[in-house]
Amino acid sequence: MTHSIDHLNLVVRDLETTVRFYRDLLGFQQTNRATLQGDWIDAVAGLPGIQAEVVFLELPGNGPRIEVLQYLTPIGQNLPANSLANTFGLRHFALRISDMTATVARLRAAGVQFVGNPVEVPAGILKGSNVRKTLCYFHDPDGVLLELAEYHE
Repeated sequence: MTHSIDHLNLVVRDLETTVRFYRDLLGFQQTNRATLQGDWIDAVAGLPGIQAEVVFLELPGNGPRIEVLQYLTPIGQNLPANSLANTFGLRHFALRISDMTATVARLRAAGVQFVGNPVEVPAGILKGSNVRKTLCYFHDPDGVLLELAEYHE
């Protein structure tokens, strides 16, 4: 039986740029760094001759890790240009925050481009009659769609 999400994997073009983004702008902490190579990783990924660098990031408290992975060989491909919210597949992951206004201002000051301004989810969509949620979307340096989510009653 599944009991939790272990981690999310992000394959990136530039490991250092992405780690700085998640660490410095979003508050993640680096917990480990390693080189991946050998028969075991080739077998898992189904690709021959893998050499990659991986950094594990976590938020203080609990929640899944983010596994940030840069393949040195073989090098992968970019996300398709159509990386819209309705594209099939895993589309985004959400980060729960406590101050939408301050977080958006801080990220914008750092040059982050948002898909739109924060909006409140209409009543009746979320479980619980008093629960309200404000959210907005933005992209990381590799085009991964992220959501900021603030809950209030």
